[in-house]
Amino acid sequence: MWNRIFDVDNAVFRAIDTIGKIFILNLYWVICSLPIFTIGASTSALLYASMKLHDKEGYVTSNFFSSFKENFKQATEIWLIYLVIGILLGFDFMMGNQAKDTLGVCMQGAAMILAIPYFLSLLYVFGVQSRFVNPVKDTIRYSFFMALRNMKCTIQMAILMILLVWANTTVLLVNFLTLVYGFGLMGYFFAAYYKKAFGKYLNPEENS
Repeated sequence: MWNRIFDVDNAVFRAIDTIGKIFILNLYWVICSLPIFTIGASTSALLYASMKLHDKEGYVTSNFFSSFKENFKQATEIWLIYLVIGILLGFDFMMGNQAKDTLGVCMQGAAMILAIPYFLSLLYVFGVQSRFVNPVKDTIRYSFFMALRNMKCTIQMAILMILLVWANTTVLLVNFLTLVYGFGLMGYFFAAYYKKAFGKYLNPEENS
């Protein structure tokens, strides 16, 4: 009995080990995202390391930083593209709201319509970047179609993302919890969806 309780393969020990590794990945993500322009590379690294964590493959530190280095240039470019587009969409929506006329309504409508493919592809783009080698435009395009082809996963991921944003804007304590653990936990959850969505596109030896 005691041997089972203190066995390192015990489910409790495995859960504690996973929780600790998610915390470490969260810490790495926060530190590597501080320059802001590196958020794309750190997010790709977080998702890659989280997918590896699901398979208990490798070490979280080496998985994270090898992916961070490998994807730095392209993931940063993708992040800046999404950042600029997001700012433009937000600006368009706010200007339409201030106009309060037919033109304003059209501006808001256009921003909301364009925000749909923007948001859908954003849910997948850094996961795709972390596991596939493609030019930037193809990575963005594949991310959008991946979202459409895995709509059940996409809806669940969108709900998780919306709940995270809502909780952080309504409860102050959640800001702290997100900072110390939430990003890593979201990466771990998203990685589970990515493994399911990406499985049929990866070779058996790559599907890990």
